[in-house]
Amino acid sequence: MSVARTGGWMDVDGLVEFERHRPRLFALAYRMLGSAAEAEDAVQEAYLRWDASNRAEIRSAEAWLTTILVNLCRSTLDSARARRESYVGPWLPEPVPTGRGELGPLESAEQREMVSLAFLTLMERLTPAERAVFVLREAFGYAHREIADMLELSEANSQQLYRRASQRVREDRPRYDPAPKHARALLEKFLVAANAGDVAALEAMFAADIVSMADGGANVNAARRAVVGAHRAARYFTWLFAQEVPDLTVTLDEVNGAPAFVARSGGIPVVVATAEFAGDSIAAVHLIVNPDKLEYFARTTAPI
Repeated sequence: MSVARTGGWMDVDGLVEFERHRPRLFALAYRMLGSAAEAEDAVQEAYLRWDASNRAEIRSAEAWLTTILVNLCRSTLDSARARRESYVGPWLPEPVPTGRGELGPLESAEQREMVSLAFLTLMERLTPAERAVFVLREAFGYAHREIADMLELSEANSQQLYRRASQRVREDRPRYDPAPKHARALLEKFLVAANAGDVAALEAMFAADIVSMADGGANVNAARRAVVGAHRAARYFTWLFAQEVPDLTVTLDEVNGAPAFVARSGGIPVVVATAEFAGDSIAAVHLIVNPDKLEYFARTTAPI
């Protein structure tokens, strides 16, 4: 069925079919790009190509859309590399709320790991082709024959790219993924100590070599270098939590598959922070304070 729209006709059946695939396409694009905004743009471009296609010739909508999208993401990564190299301060992925299944099933530790900010940051070291093969294979379970068809590679080349990508991300994988309830309990202790200004308590719960990174881009005056070491990190967080912010609330929400603390000023997210763990210690903290990177999070978590 088609209905009139400005500039032509819209195929309603085609739109309905595309919307059925949209959640999976967004989940794929986000894993490829580490940016919710860029993922939305890629999905929208995939729809425009779908809308303009002769769908009578398309045997599998899923395969066709996945092929189009993953190659759009490869092109985006090619152009994004230069922008990220000139980025002011540390670059971290955009946070995405996942309490309502926004990135698909995240029931296992492996599924949660692949959407963590730490792991998405590690994947920045991959080439676009390596990342495409790795995501399609690891996160979506495609066979190498299918991946080779999508990326116009040989099956052997797909397998080689997968092995290389696996080795490169395995070198510095996050150390430990506790059960979400345990992670939440550790972060609750962290918030209590930070709010109380208790340097000793924070230092006791940090790994000796803890690393804290803050992504403020050019918009926010955040720490431009990593804060390393338990004592320095403890002093940094007590200073951070002592800052006067109007109408501030701090909550623990599910972000990228794990508990994270979200600070809001007047209901608007100003900080999203996730952590990595080593046993019962906090081994790393990633803070996103760049408002550009919090736009998607703010929009999708705003009260209806």
